[in-house]
Amino acid sequence: MRREECAVLSHTEGRASFRIDDGRLLSTSIPHPPPTGGSDRLYLLPASAYHAFRPIYDTLSGMGFYNLNPEQIRELQSPDPGDLLKQDGSNIASVLSNLKSRSPESAARIAQYLSKVVPGTVGMESKTVGPKLTLEFRQEVRGDPHPWRFLAHNVSDGTLRVLGVLVALYQGIGTESGNAELVGIEEPEGALHPAAAGVLTDVLREASERVQVVVTSHSADMLDRDTIPSDSILAVISENGETKIARLDAAGRTALREGLFTAGEMLRMNQLARSGAGHTGTVGPLPPGGVIRDENRPYWRRGSAPEPGVEISAVPGHVDGHVPGRSSR
Repeated sequence: MRREECAVLSHTEGRASFRIDDGRLLSTSIPHPPPTGGSDRLYLLPASAYHAFRPIYDTLSGMGFYNLNPEQIRELQSPDPGDLLKQDGSNIASVLSNLKSRSPESAARIAQYLSKVVPGTVGMESKTVGPKLTLEFRQEVRGDPHPWRFLAHNVSDGTLRVLGVLVALYQGIGTESGNAELVGIEEPEGALHPAAAGVLTDVLREASERVQVVVTSHSADMLDRDTIPSDSILAVISENGETKIARLDAAGRTALREGLFTAGEMLRMNQLARSGAGHTGTVGPLPPGGVIRDENRPYWRRGSAPEPGVEISAVPGHVDGHVPGRSSR
């Protein structure tokens, strides 16, 4: 850790701060500061013993960022308290067991959503196998009145990833602190049938009413819901080794706001761009003819994907533009 700096401004306690360079404490407002412990760890950890820095520590430690790995979810897992799902989902059995004991309603909601994504699935639970834990799924099978039971190692990647997403989103319910303050999920649509992407979008939106949710996605199917606010979508692009993130440009926001296209349709046509990406055209409210002008862009219409530089007549009620980029929320 080469440099660490933290400053907190409180109405009751004023300003508290510290600055660390290469493991050395350069400045701090702490009267009797604890030792740094070297450059291989954050100073925020010992500093959190002081009241001014505790909220920062609690917020950051309550964030969960997930790149769920079905292979890790399949493995037999060592029991743990199950307070927060690990990044790869490798303690999901403990988290699900903990959640079912705290909030049976939330566990039932997870099972309900899972059954919509994976038809025939009627439930799942944590199961003890010797000193380890795993997941057991119940699946309806034609001709048998009783659901069949399958352990996690017999279940598809898509099912395990969806369950991981659901548990990540619902894990904090029933606790005093809520545990996860922010949930970030990388490409939750991975290994998922495109037809189920809309259900996943509904789950994310429902969860966002309780916890901050950030998702990166390449899936146009996930963005096909016209209920997604344009302000909830950020465009991401890589230029010269730099990742740049910003709100959609004015043309994109207007197209979504006026209901001309869904974000998924715009993504399929490569028409989601971040603001400040170099376009100089001005965009105002949708005019009576329904056409928005940007002199730096060729025209396009719904269902068309023109070659660069090809001009296509604008159709009333649609927007013109050519924008590189991809979307994430």
